[in-house]
Amino acid sequence: MRLSKSRLIAHKQCPKRLWLQIRRPDLAQQSEAVQNRLAQGNMVGAAAQAQYPEGRLIAHVNDLTSALHETNEALARPGDITLFEPALRCADILVRADILERRGSAYRLIEVKSSTKVKDYQVTDAGIQTWVARGAGLNVECTELAHINNRFVYPGAGNYHGLFTHADITDAILPLQEQIPAWIDAAQRDLAGPMPDIAVGPQCSDPFQCEFMGFCAPDVAEYPVAILPYGGKLARRLIDEGYADLRDVPVDRLSREDHLRIWRATTNGEAEVMPGAAEKLAALPWPRYFLDFETVGPAVPLWPGTRPYQKIPMQWSCHRLDAGGTLAQLPPFLETRGDDPRRAFAERLVAAIGDAGPIMVYNATFERGVILELAEAFPDLAPALRALAGRLFDLLPLARQHYYHPAMMGSWSLKRVLPTIAPDLDYANLDDVQSGDMVEPVYFEMIDPASPAERRELLKAALLTYCERDTLAMVKLAEFFS
Repeated sequence: MRLSKSRLIAHKQCPKRLWLQIRRPDLAQQSEAVQNRLAQGNMVGAAAQAQYPEGRLIAHVNDLTSALHETNEALARPGDITLFEPALRCADILVRADILERRGSAYRLIEVKSSTKVKDYQVTDAGIQTWVARGAGLNVECTELAHINNRFVYPGAGNYHGLFTHADITDAILPLQEQIPAWIDAAQRDLAGPMPDIAVGPQCSDPFQCEFMGFCAPDVAEYPVAILPYGGKLARRLIDEGYADLRDVPVDRLSREDHLRIWRATTNGEAEVMPGAAEKLAALPWPRYFLDFETVGPAVPLWPGTRPYQKIPMQWSCHRLDAGGTLAQLPPFLETRGDDPRRAFAERLVAAIGDAGPIMVYNATFERGVILELAEAFPDLAPALRALAGRLFDLLPLARQHYYHPAMMGSWSLKRVLPTIAPDLDYANLDDVQSGDMVEPVYFEMIDPASPAERRELLKAALLTYCERDTLAMVKLAEFFS
């Protein structure tokens, strides 16, 4: 069985994962978050290649034989050379290196990563690439990891000089070179046999979330003990003791108040509403605003003055409720042209929301951080923005302290809370955007000039509807507690 670097890495994480990747790929379940991370990785790779204008791309993504032929043909030419995605083979492993440089007779291999620091698994990753390259006859004298410099501020005009920090890991991969043949043998042996019998454990999410968790750990109970928040170690102990369903766990095994509340509601099959929420809301003045933000955080900054992974607010939705019960949606904001959205976002927000009344949000840490960062970016708007930040009222702790429904499955996210108080507003009923993980890829597709106009309009509508659903969820939550 031909292996690749990613397959060998999968085997090192869990032999069962590799076996399933090869034998039963139909069982894989990729989340939107993973797909978004892959898209970010493609953007990072393109930015890295742009740093080497003399570079040559070895294409043939789905034709490895042609990729090997073109790589060998390029390496056979005399002189210095820089190759992107060259295909290299040694023994049973075929890899595609990110960047391969030859200067004189020496080679430098560069692996490009979207993380902001070097991680252990990345060293292993690059070690495999180097072993294959050397086995293919290349004199690799230096191996580097190019990762994102999170202090980089994009100056604009396509100038990404300084976006990457290069870490020389030549010495770090040296001990791995003798181990790799044994890794290959073990992977080939496991692939040739039956599915490895490996129990679910920490390896299922380290260093990557395994795409086969749904197969290896199907829900064997209606309310698995794993729903207990921040209770991973406790859940593993309970599972080892034979407890699968939370309702079967003796109450004296739980000590945290939130765990006890979840256990009570789950055991009774009824929502638990604690007193006091109505009084907290009644003390707030009018009018009341319900506000939600959406942000994007590209690894490769798109707008001058922004940093990698900086939360860039590009959309808000707000509803206003007055003392008489009249609810009105303020004109929403969504930047659709691909311009830097921050200034327009801030100006429209300041103009739309009056200077009095609480601003309800869900997880105020996020909204407050975005507002204060906008105040730093635009000093002329800073007083008004800081005033808005000071008016935020967080509904999340209110919900945590006063409400739990068994259907929330241990989570107080709006996506879990809303269906229990307003089933008709369930996020599952939405189309293109049903979760925060879907916002970023949808937004980038919407502002892409290459996207068909009709498709862009559909995505625009989906983003507006999703953000509005968040604010309506908060309105319903406040009504519920009142």
